[in-house]
Amino acid sequence: MPTGTAQEATMTDHALICDPDELRTLFLFEKLDDDQLAELCAAGHIEYLEPGLAYREGEPATCFYVLIDGEVRLTKLSGGTEIEINRTDQRGVYAGAWMAYLGDKVSQDYPGSMYVQRRSRFLVLRAADFGRMVKHWFPMAVHLLEGAFYGGQRSSQRIAERERLLALGSLSAGLTHELNNPAAAAVRATAGLRERVAGMRHKLKMMAEGKFSPEALVKLIELQEQAAEQVAKAPDLTPLEAADREDALADWFDDHGIADGWNLAPTFVQAGLDLDWLDGVHATLEACQAQVFEGAIRWLNYTIETELLMNEVADSTTRISTLVVAAKQYSQMDRAPYQVVDLHELLDSTLVMLNRKLGDGVRVVKDYDRTLPPVPCFAAELNQVWTNLIDNAVYAMGGAGTLTVRTYQENDCAVVEIGDTGPGIAPEAKGRIFEPFFTTKPVGDGTGLGLDISFRIVVNKHEGDIRVESEPGDTRFIVRLPLEPTVDTDQQ
Repeated sequence: MPTGTAQEATMTDHALICDPDELRTLFLFEKLDDDQLAELCAAGHIEYLEPGLAYREGEPATCFYVLIDGEVRLTKLSGGTEIEINRTDQRGVYAGAWMAYLGDKVSQDYPGSMYVQRRSRFLVLRAADFGRMVKHWFPMAVHLLEGAFYGGQRSSQRIAERERLLALGSLSAGLTHELNNPAAAAVRATAGLRERVAGMRHKLKMMAEGKFSPEALVKLIELQEQAAEQVAKAPDLTPLEAADREDALADWFDDHGIADGWNLAPTFVQAGLDLDWLDGVHATLEACQAQVFEGAIRWLNYTIETELLMNEVADSTTRISTLVVAAKQYSQMDRAPYQVVDLHELLDSTLVMLNRKLGDGVRVVKDYDRTLPPVPCFAAELNQVWTNLIDNAVYAMGGAGTLTVRTYQENDCAVVEIGDTGPGIAPEAKGRIFEPFFTTKPVGDGTGLGLDISFRIVVNKHEGDIRVESEPGDTRFIVRLPLEPTVDTDQQ
Protein backbone atom coordinates (compact mmCIF):
# COMPACT_ATOMS: atom_id res chain seq x y z
CA MET A 1 0.00 0.00 0.00
CA PRO A 2 1.52 3.33 -1.01
CA THR A 3 2.50 5.90 1.60
CA GLY A 4 0.49 9.12 1.97
CA THR A 5 2.72 11.13 -0.35
CA ALA A 6 2.84 8.42 -2.99
CA GLN A 7 -0.92 7.94 -2.68
CA GLU A 8 -1.56 11.65 -3.27
CA ALA A 9 0.75 11.59 -6.30
CA THR A 10 -1.11 8.57 -7.70
CA MET A 11 -4.48 10.29 -7.19
CA THR A 12 -3.21 13.46 -8.85
CA ASP A 13 -1.83 11.53 -11.81
CA HIS A 14 -5.17 9.76 -12.14
CA ALA A 15 -7.00 13.10 -12.07
CA LEU A 16 -4.86 14.31 -14.97
CA ILE A 17 -6.03 11.46 -17.18
CA CYS A 18 -8.73 12.51 -19.66
CA ASP A 19 -11.64 10.10 -19.09
CA PRO A 20 -14.31 10.12 -21.85
CA ASP A 21 -16.90 8.82 -19.39
CA GLU A 22 -16.20 11.77 -17.06
CA LEU A 23 -16.48 14.24 -19.96
CA ARG A 24 -19.87 12.76 -20.84
CA THR A 25 -21.15 13.91 -17.42
CA LEU A 26 -20.57 17.56 -18.41
CA PHE A 27 -23.56 19.23 -20.08
CA LEU A 28 -21.36 20.58 -22.86
CA PHE A 29 -20.35 17.09 -24.04
CA GLU A 30 -23.28 14.91 -23.03
CA LYS A 31 -24.51 14.44 -26.62
CA LEU A 32 -21.13 13.48 -28.12
CA ASP A 33 -20.55 9.89 -29.24
CA ASP A 34 -17.66 7.68 -28.14
CA ASP A 35 -15.45 8.56 -31.10
CA GLN A 36 -15.93 12.29 -30.56
CA LEU A 37 -15.15 11.97 -26.83
CA ALA A 38 -12.04 9.97 -27.66
CA GLU A 39 -10.90 12.62 -30.16
CA LEU A 40 -11.60 15.29 -27.55
CA CYS A 41 -9.38 13.54 -25.03
CA ALA A 42 -6.68 12.97 -27.61
CA ALA A 43 -6.58 16.63 -28.63
CA GLY A 44 -6.91 18.12 -25.17
CA HIS A 45 -5.47 17.54 -21.76
CA ILE A 46 -6.55 17.74 -18.15
CA GLU A 47 -4.84 20.47 -16.17
CA TYR A 48 -4.97 21.77 -12.61
CA LEU A 49 -4.84 25.56 -12.23
CA GLU A 50 -3.94 27.17 -8.94
CA PRO A 51 -5.86 30.22 -7.61
CA GLY A 52 -5.07 33.37 -9.56
CA LEU A 53 -5.19 34.75 -13.08
CA ALA A 54 -5.69 32.15 -15.83
CA TYR A 55 -5.70 34.56 -18.78
CA ARG A 56 -6.11 38.30 -19.27
CA GLU A 57 -8.53 40.21 -21.45
CA GLY A 58 -7.04 41.33 -24.77
CA GLU A 59 -4.35 38.65 -24.92
CA PRO A 60 -4.34 36.23 -27.89
CA ALA A 61 -6.95 33.53 -27.24
CA THR A 62 -4.85 30.37 -27.39
CA CYS A 63 -6.92 27.93 -25.30
CA PHE A 64 -10.47 26.82 -24.64
CA TYR A 65 -11.19 25.92 -20.98
CA VAL A 66 -13.94 23.66 -19.62
CA LEU A 67 -14.35 23.48 -15.82
CA ILE A 68 -14.50 19.92 -14.47
CA ASP A 69 -14.41 20.83 -10.80
CA GLY A 70 -13.47 23.98 -8.89
CA GLU A 71 -14.57 27.63 -9.16
CA VAL A 72 -13.84 30.48 -11.57
CA ARG A 73 -14.53 34.20 -11.81
CA LEU A 74 -14.93 36.04 -15.13
CA THR A 75 -14.33 39.78 -15.46
CA LYS A 76 -14.35 42.53 -18.11
CA LEU A 77 -12.63 45.90 -18.14
CA SER A 78 -14.81 48.99 -17.88
CA GLY A 79 -13.25 52.42 -17.56
CA GLY A 80 -9.95 50.85 -16.58
CA THR A 81 -11.65 48.89 -13.79
CA GLU A 82 -12.31 45.14 -13.79
CA ILE A 83 -16.00 44.38 -13.42
CA GLU A 84 -17.01 40.87 -12.33
CA ILE A 85 -19.34 39.33 -14.90
CA ASN A 86 -19.81 35.86 -13.43
CA ARG A 87 -18.63 33.66 -10.58
CA THR A 88 -19.49 29.96 -10.74
CA ASP A 89 -18.56 26.43 -9.71
CA GLN A 90 -20.93 24.76 -12.19
CA ARG A 91 -19.31 21.77 -13.86
CA GLY A 92 -19.02 22.13 -17.63
CA VAL A 93 -18.93 25.92 -17.83
CA TYR A 94 -16.51 27.09 -20.50
CA ALA A 95 -14.45 30.17 -21.30
CA GLY A 96 -11.52 31.33 -23.39
CA ALA A 97 -11.22 30.85 -27.15
CA TRP A 98 -14.84 29.80 -27.63
CA MET A 99 -15.12 31.67 -30.98
CA ALA A 100 -12.17 29.86 -32.53
CA TYR A 101 -14.49 28.15 -35.04
CA LEU A 102 -15.02 31.57 -36.74
CA GLY A 103 -11.32 31.74 -37.58
CA ASP A 104 -9.65 34.97 -38.53
CA LYS A 105 -12.96 36.56 -39.51
CA VAL A 106 -13.26 37.87 -35.96
CA SER A 107 -10.77 39.06 -33.37
CA GLN A 108 -9.27 36.00 -31.67
CA ASP A 109 -8.38 37.69 -28.37
CA TYR A 110 -9.74 36.81 -24.97
CA PRO A 111 -12.93 38.88 -24.55
CA GLY A 112 -12.45 39.01 -20.77
CA SER A 113 -10.25 37.75 -17.96
CA MET A 114 -10.62 34.50 -16.02
CA TYR A 115 -9.52 34.01 -12.44
CA VAL A 116 -9.39 30.66 -10.65
CA GLN A 117 -10.85 31.00 -7.14
CA ARG A 118 -9.57 27.72 -5.75
CA ARG A 119 -7.48 24.90 -7.13
CA SER A 120 -9.54 23.75 -10.11
CA ARG A 121 -9.42 21.09 -12.76
CA PHE A 122 -10.04 21.86 -16.45
CA LEU A 123 -10.16 20.22 -19.81
CA VAL A 124 -7.88 22.46 -21.88
CA LEU A 125 -7.99 22.51 -25.70
CA ARG A 126 -5.79 24.49 -28.04
CA ALA A 127 -7.90 27.06 -29.88
CA ALA A 128 -7.04 25.57 -33.29
CA ASP A 129 -8.07 22.06 -32.18
CA PHE A 130 -11.31 23.29 -30.65
CA GLY A 131 -12.21 25.28 -33.78
CA ARG A 132 -11.37 22.34 -36.06
CA MET A 133 -13.50 19.87 -34.09
CA VAL A 134 -16.53 22.14 -33.89
CA LYS A 135 -16.46 22.80 -37.65
CA HIS A 136 -15.97 19.10 -38.40
CA TRP A 137 -18.59 17.78 -35.97
CA PHE A 138 -21.27 20.44 -36.36
CA PRO A 139 -20.93 21.97 -39.85
CA MET A 140 -24.58 22.95 -40.07
CA ALA A 141 -24.51 24.55 -36.63
CA VAL A 142 -21.36 26.46 -37.53
CA HIS A 143 -23.00 27.76 -40.73
CA LEU A 144 -26.03 28.84 -38.73
CA LEU A 145 -23.87 30.52 -36.10
CA GLU A 146 -21.79 32.24 -38.76
CA GLY A 147 -24.95 33.42 -40.48
CA ALA A 148 -26.42 34.71 -37.26
CA PHE A 149 -23.15 36.38 -36.26
CA TYR A 150 -22.26 38.01 -39.57
CA GLY A 151 -25.87 38.66 -40.49
CA GLY A 152 -26.37 40.41 -37.17
CA GLN A 153 -23.21 42.41 -37.73
CA ARG A 154 -24.30 43.47 -41.21
CA SER A 155 -27.79 44.34 -40.02
CA SER A 156 -26.39 46.37 -37.18
CA GLN A 157 -24.03 48.20 -39.54
CA ARG A 158 -26.72 48.90 -42.12
CA ILE A 159 -29.25 50.11 -39.56
CA ALA A 160 -26.57 52.06 -37.69
CA GLU A 161 -25.59 53.78 -40.93
CA ARG A 162 -29.23 54.57 -41.65
CA GLU A 163 -29.71 55.86 -38.12
CA ARG A 164 -26.66 58.10 -38.52
CA LEU A 165 -28.07 59.42 -41.81
CA LEU A 166 -31.47 60.05 -40.23
CA ALA A 167 -29.82 61.79 -37.30
CA LEU A 168 -27.69 63.81 -39.70
CA GLY A 169 -30.79 64.75 -41.69
CA SER A 170 -32.60 65.81 -38.54
CA LEU A 171 -29.62 67.84 -37.37
CA SER A 172 -29.22 69.39 -40.83
CA ALA A 173 -32.90 70.37 -40.89
CA GLY A 174 -32.57 71.86 -37.42
CA LEU A 175 -29.41 73.72 -38.34
CA THR A 176 -31.02 75.04 -41.53
CA HIS A 177 -33.97 76.28 -39.50
CA GLU A 178 -31.68 77.89 -36.94
CA LEU A 179 -29.62 79.56 -39.68
CA ASN A 180 -32.70 80.73 -41.57
CA ASN A 181 -34.02 82.84 -38.70
CA PRO A 182 -30.97 85.09 -38.20
CA ALA A 183 -30.31 85.16 -41.97
CA ALA A 184 -33.86 86.38 -42.63
CA ALA A 185 -33.53 88.91 -39.80
CA ALA A 186 -30.28 90.20 -41.31
CA VAL A 187 -31.94 90.57 -44.75
CA ARG A 188 -34.90 92.47 -43.23
CA ALA A 189 -32.59 94.69 -41.19
CA THR A 190 -30.43 95.43 -44.23
CA ALA A 191 -33.49 96.44 -46.28
CA GLY A 192 -34.68 98.69 -43.44
CA LEU A 193 -31.22 100.14 -43.06
CA ARG A 194 -31.17 101.06 -46.74
CA GLU A 195 -34.45 102.96 -46.33
CA ARG A 196 -33.22 104.79 -43.23
CA VAL A 197 -29.95 105.84 -44.88
CA ALA A 198 -31.94 107.18 -47.85
CA GLY A 199 -34.17 109.09 -45.46
CA MET A 200 -31.13 110.51 -43.67
CA ARG A 201 -29.76 111.79 -47.00
CA HIS A 202 -33.10 113.50 -47.66
CA LYS A 203 -33.19 115.07 -44.20
CA LEU A 204 -29.57 116.16 -44.55
CA LYS A 205 -30.54 118.16 -47.65
CA MET A 206 -33.43 119.79 -45.76
CA MET A 207 -31.12 120.63 -42.86
CA ALA A 208 -28.60 122.20 -45.23
CA GLU A 209 -31.37 124.43 -46.59
CA GLY A 210 -32.65 125.29 -43.08
CA LYS A 211 -31.75 128.18 -40.86
CA PHE A 212 -29.30 126.37 -38.59
CA SER A 213 -26.54 128.45 -37.18
CA PRO A 214 -23.12 126.79 -37.25
CA GLU A 215 -23.28 126.48 -33.45
CA ALA A 216 -26.70 124.80 -33.58
CA LEU A 217 -25.54 122.41 -36.29
CA VAL A 218 -22.53 121.42 -34.19
CA LYS A 219 -24.86 120.83 -31.22
CA LEU A 220 -27.12 118.67 -33.38
CA ILE A 221 -24.17 116.53 -34.47
CA GLU A 222 -23.22 116.15 -30.79
CA LEU A 223 -26.80 115.11 -29.99
CA GLN A 224 -26.63 112.60 -32.83
CA GLU A 225 -23.47 111.07 -31.31
CA GLN A 226 -25.13 110.98 -27.88
CA ALA A 227 -28.14 109.18 -29.34
CA ALA A 228 -25.94 106.62 -31.11
CA GLU A 229 -23.98 105.96 -27.91
CA GLN A 230 -27.17 105.64 -25.85
CA VAL A 231 -28.47 102.86 -28.10
CA ALA A 232 -25.67 100.57 -26.92
CA LYS A 233 -26.48 101.36 -23.26
CA ALA A 234 -30.27 101.17 -23.46
CA PRO A 235 -31.77 99.51 -20.34
CA ASP A 236 -34.06 96.50 -20.50
CA LEU A 237 -37.62 97.57 -19.75
CA THR A 238 -40.67 95.56 -18.87
CA PRO A 239 -43.57 95.83 -21.36
CA LEU A 240 -45.46 98.03 -18.86
CA GLU A 241 -42.49 100.35 -18.36
CA ALA A 242 -41.94 100.64 -22.11
CA ALA A 243 -45.63 101.42 -22.72
CA ASP A 244 -45.62 104.16 -20.05
CA ARG A 245 -42.51 105.80 -21.54
CA GLU A 246 -43.92 105.63 -25.06
CA ASP A 247 -47.09 107.39 -23.91
CA ALA A 248 -45.06 110.10 -22.18
CA LEU A 249 -42.82 110.68 -25.23
CA ALA A 250 -45.79 110.68 -27.61
CA ASP A 251 -47.39 113.45 -25.51
CA TRP A 252 -44.11 115.39 -25.57
CA PHE A 253 -43.94 115.22 -29.36
CA ASP A 254 -47.56 116.37 -29.65
CA ASP A 255 -46.89 119.27 -27.28
CA HIS A 256 -43.94 120.37 -29.42
CA GLY A 257 -45.75 120.15 -32.74
CA ILE A 258 -44.19 116.93 -34.03
CA ALA A 259 -46.65 115.11 -36.29
CA ASP A 260 -47.18 111.38 -35.72
CA GLY A 261 -45.23 111.53 -32.45
CA TRP A 262 -46.78 108.22 -31.39
CA ASN A 263 -44.90 106.60 -34.29
CA LEU A 264 -41.54 108.06 -33.20
CA ALA A 265 -41.89 107.33 -29.48
CA PRO A 266 -41.14 103.54 -29.56
CA THR A 267 -37.82 104.14 -31.34
CA PHE A 268 -36.65 106.68 -28.77
CA VAL A 269 -37.78 104.44 -25.90
CA GLN A 270 -35.97 101.45 -27.39
CA ALA A 271 -32.80 103.57 -27.47
CA GLY A 272 -33.22 104.45 -23.78
CA LEU A 273 -33.91 108.16 -24.42
CA ASP A 274 -36.29 109.92 -22.02
CA LEU A 275 -38.05 113.25 -21.55
CA ASP A 276 -35.03 114.94 -19.99
CA TRP A 277 -32.94 114.14 -23.06
CA LEU A 278 -35.62 115.49 -25.41
CA ASP A 279 -35.89 118.65 -23.29
CA GLY A 280 -32.15 119.06 -23.81
CA VAL A 281 -32.62 118.73 -27.57
CA HIS A 282 -35.35 121.35 -27.52
CA ALA A 283 -33.23 123.73 -25.47
CA THR A 284 -30.39 123.37 -27.96
CA LEU A 285 -32.56 123.94 -31.02
CA GLU A 286 -35.33 126.22 -29.67
CA ALA A 287 -34.09 129.11 -31.81
CA CYS A 288 -34.90 127.12 -34.95
CA GLN A 289 -38.14 127.34 -36.86
CA ALA A 290 -40.78 124.71 -36.04
CA GLN A 291 -40.35 122.97 -39.40
CA VAL A 292 -36.59 122.87 -38.99
CA PHE A 293 -36.93 121.56 -35.41
CA GLU A 294 -39.22 118.73 -36.56
CA GLY A 295 -36.70 117.87 -39.29
CA ALA A 296 -33.95 117.69 -36.66
CA ILE A 297 -36.05 115.34 -34.50
CA ARG A 298 -36.70 113.09 -37.47
CA TRP A 299 -32.98 113.21 -38.33
CA LEU A 300 -32.24 111.96 -34.81
CA ASN A 301 -34.93 109.33 -35.24
CA TYR A 302 -33.22 108.06 -38.40
CA THR A 303 -29.91 107.99 -36.53
CA ILE A 304 -31.40 105.87 -33.75
CA GLU A 305 -33.16 103.52 -36.18
CA THR A 306 -29.94 103.10 -38.14
CA GLU A 307 -28.03 102.15 -34.99
CA LEU A 308 -30.77 99.70 -33.93
CA LEU A 309 -30.80 98.09 -37.37
CA MET A 310 -27.02 97.79 -37.45
CA ASN A 311 -27.18 96.12 -34.04
CA GLU A 312 -29.76 93.71 -35.44
CA VAL A 313 -27.52 92.91 -38.40
CA ALA A 314 -24.57 92.39 -36.06
CA ASP A 315 -26.63 90.13 -33.75
CA SER A 316 -27.95 88.10 -36.68
CA THR A 317 -24.59 87.60 -38.34
CA THR A 318 -23.00 86.77 -34.97
CA ARG A 319 -25.71 84.16 -34.45
CA ILE A 320 -24.97 82.69 -37.89
CA SER A 321 -21.25 82.64 -37.13
CA THR A 322 -21.93 80.98 -33.76
CA LEU A 323 -24.01 78.27 -35.43
CA VAL A 324 -21.34 77.64 -38.06
CA VAL A 325 -18.66 77.38 -35.36
CA ALA A 326 -20.89 75.01 -33.37
CA ALA A 327 -21.49 72.88 -36.47
CA LYS A 328 -17.75 72.67 -37.14
CA GLN A 329 -17.12 71.82 -33.49
CA TYR A 330 -19.85 69.19 -33.56
CA SER A 331 -18.61 67.55 -36.77
CA GLN A 332 -14.92 68.09 -35.85
CA MET A 333 -14.37 69.27 -39.42
CA ASP A 334 -10.70 69.65 -40.35
CA ARG A 335 -9.58 68.11 -37.07
CA ALA A 336 -7.78 64.90 -36.21
CA PRO A 337 -10.13 62.05 -35.18
CA TYR A 338 -8.26 61.50 -31.91
CA GLN A 339 -7.42 64.62 -29.97
CA VAL A 340 -7.38 66.18 -26.52
CA VAL A 341 -10.46 68.37 -26.07
CA ASP A 342 -12.52 70.26 -23.52
CA LEU A 343 -15.64 68.16 -23.00
CA HIS A 344 -17.66 71.30 -22.33
CA GLU A 345 -17.06 72.52 -25.87
CA LEU A 346 -18.39 69.22 -27.23
CA LEU A 347 -21.45 69.36 -24.98
CA ASP A 348 -22.20 73.00 -25.82
CA SER A 349 -21.90 72.39 -29.57
CA THR A 350 -24.28 69.42 -29.29
CA LEU A 351 -26.81 71.51 -27.36
CA VAL A 352 -26.62 74.21 -30.05
CA MET A 353 -27.20 71.62 -32.78
CA LEU A 354 -30.19 70.20 -30.88
CA ASN A 355 -31.62 73.58 -29.90
CA ARG A 356 -34.63 73.25 -32.18
CA LYS A 357 -35.45 69.80 -30.80
CA LEU A 358 -35.18 71.10 -27.23
CA GLY A 359 -37.76 73.76 -28.00
CA ASP A 360 -39.27 76.07 -25.41
CA GLY A 361 -40.55 73.29 -23.16
CA VAL A 362 -37.18 71.91 -22.04
CA ARG A 363 -35.16 73.88 -19.51
CA VAL A 364 -31.44 73.18 -19.82
CA VAL A 365 -29.33 73.25 -16.65
CA LYS A 366 -25.55 73.18 -17.09
CA ASP A 367 -23.64 72.11 -14.01
CA TYR A 368 -20.08 72.15 -15.36
CA ASP A 369 -16.93 71.56 -13.38
CA ARG A 370 -14.66 74.01 -15.18
CA THR A 371 -11.61 72.56 -13.43
CA LEU A 372 -12.08 69.32 -15.38
CA PRO A 373 -8.92 68.74 -17.44
CA PRO A 374 -9.07 68.13 -21.22
CA VAL A 375 -9.84 64.56 -22.24
CA PRO A 376 -8.13 62.49 -24.99
CA CYS A 377 -10.90 61.11 -27.18
CA PHE A 378 -12.52 60.67 -30.57
CA ALA A 379 -14.37 63.97 -30.32
CA ALA A 380 -16.81 63.58 -33.23
CA GLU A 381 -17.91 60.16 -31.97
CA LEU A 382 -18.42 61.46 -28.44
CA ASN A 383 -20.68 64.15 -29.93
CA GLN A 384 -22.75 61.28 -31.33
CA VAL A 385 -23.00 59.86 -27.80
CA TRP A 386 -24.20 63.19 -26.39
CA THR A 387 -26.69 63.49 -29.26
CA ASN A 388 -28.18 60.05 -28.57
CA LEU A 389 -28.42 60.63 -24.82
CA ILE A 390 -29.92 64.13 -25.09
CA ASP A 391 -32.34 63.06 -27.82
CA ASN A 392 -33.54 60.14 -25.66
CA ALA A 393 -33.90 62.44 -22.64
CA VAL A 394 -36.04 64.94 -24.58
CA TYR A 395 -38.16 62.09 -25.95
CA ALA A 396 -38.63 60.62 -22.46
CA MET A 397 -39.82 63.99 -21.13
CA GLY A 398 -42.27 64.45 -23.98
CA GLY A 399 -40.60 67.74 -24.87
CA ALA A 400 -41.27 69.33 -21.46
CA GLY A 401 -39.07 69.11 -18.36
CA THR A 402 -35.55 69.79 -17.15
CA LEU A 403 -32.46 68.51 -18.93
CA THR A 404 -29.37 68.53 -16.70
CA VAL A 405 -25.89 68.28 -18.17
CA ARG A 406 -23.31 67.80 -15.41
CA THR A 407 -19.53 67.22 -15.49
CA TYR A 408 -17.07 66.36 -12.74
CA GLN A 409 -13.92 64.37 -12.09
CA GLU A 410 -13.98 61.01 -10.34
CA ASN A 411 -10.59 59.44 -9.62
CA ASP A 412 -8.82 59.16 -13.00
CA CYS A 413 -11.95 59.65 -15.07
CA ALA A 414 -13.93 62.58 -16.42
CA VAL A 415 -17.64 62.03 -15.80
CA VAL A 416 -20.54 63.40 -17.86
CA GLU A 417 -24.11 62.99 -16.63
CA ILE A 418 -27.14 63.57 -18.86
CA GLY A 419 -30.24 63.71 -16.66
CA ASP A 420 -33.94 64.21 -17.34
CA THR A 421 -37.14 64.52 -15.33
CA GLY A 422 -39.10 61.99 -17.36
CA PRO A 423 -41.04 58.99 -16.00
CA GLY A 424 -37.93 56.80 -15.72
CA ILE A 425 -36.96 53.44 -17.17
CA ALA A 426 -38.94 50.35 -16.17
CA PRO A 427 -36.90 47.90 -14.04
CA GLU A 428 -37.40 45.09 -16.56
CA ALA A 429 -36.01 47.29 -19.35
CA LYS A 430 -33.11 48.76 -17.39
CA GLY A 431 -30.95 45.63 -17.71
CA ARG A 432 -31.41 45.51 -21.49
CA ILE A 433 -31.15 49.20 -22.28
CA PHE A 434 -27.78 48.87 -24.06
CA GLU A 435 -28.69 45.76 -26.07
CA PRO A 436 -28.72 46.10 -29.87
CA PHE A 437 -32.23 46.58 -31.32
CA PHE A 438 -33.81 46.87 -27.87
CA THR A 439 -35.97 49.96 -27.56
CA THR A 440 -38.76 51.18 -25.32
CA LYS A 441 -40.08 53.47 -28.07
CA PRO A 442 -43.10 52.51 -30.20
CA VAL A 443 -42.49 50.72 -33.48
CA GLY A 444 -41.22 53.22 -36.02
CA ASP A 445 -39.94 55.72 -33.45
CA GLY A 446 -36.62 54.06 -32.74
CA THR A 447 -34.29 51.33 -33.99
CA GLY A 448 -32.79 50.39 -30.64
CA LEU A 449 -29.26 51.13 -31.82
CA GLY A 450 -28.64 54.58 -30.35
CA LEU A 451 -27.58 53.35 -26.92
CA ASP A 452 -25.80 50.32 -28.38
CA ILE A 453 -23.72 52.66 -30.56
CA SER A 454 -23.09 54.90 -27.55
CA PHE A 455 -22.00 51.91 -25.48
CA ARG A 456 -19.55 50.74 -28.12
CA ILE A 457 -18.09 54.22 -28.57
CA VAL A 458 -17.60 54.77 -24.83
CA VAL A 459 -16.64 51.25 -23.70
CA ASN A 460 -14.95 49.66 -26.70
CA LYS A 461 -13.33 52.68 -28.30
CA HIS A 462 -12.49 54.77 -25.23
CA GLU A 463 -12.23 52.01 -22.60
CA GLY A 464 -14.68 54.01 -20.54
CA ASP A 465 -17.95 53.16 -18.85
CA ILE A 466 -21.60 54.08 -19.40
CA ARG A 467 -24.44 53.16 -17.11
CA VAL A 468 -27.90 54.36 -16.19
CA GLU A 469 -29.57 55.19 -12.87
CA SER A 470 -33.29 55.72 -13.10
CA GLU A 471 -36.33 56.37 -10.99
CA PRO A 472 -39.48 58.37 -11.81
CA GLY A 473 -38.52 62.01 -12.25
CA ASP A 474 -34.77 61.37 -12.22
CA THR A 475 -33.03 59.39 -14.96
CA ARG A 476 -29.29 59.86 -15.38
CA PHE A 477 -26.96 58.36 -17.96
CA ILE A 478 -23.44 58.45 -16.50
CA VAL A 479 -20.45 58.35 -18.87
CA ARG A 480 -16.93 57.89 -17.51
CA LEU A 481 -13.92 58.58 -19.73
CA PRO A 482 -10.28 57.96 -18.79
CA LEU A 483 -8.21 61.13 -18.44
CA GLU A 484 -5.12 59.32 -19.73
CA PRO A 485 -4.84 58.28 -23.39
CA THR A 486 -6.05 54.74 -24.09
CA VAL A 487 -5.25 54.80 -27.83
CA ASP A 488 -1.89 54.62 -29.56
CA THR A 489 -2.01 58.04 -31.17
CA ASP A 490 0.83 57.15 -33.54
CA GLN A 491 -1.54 54.76 -35.26
CA GLN A 492 -4.31 57.33 -35.66
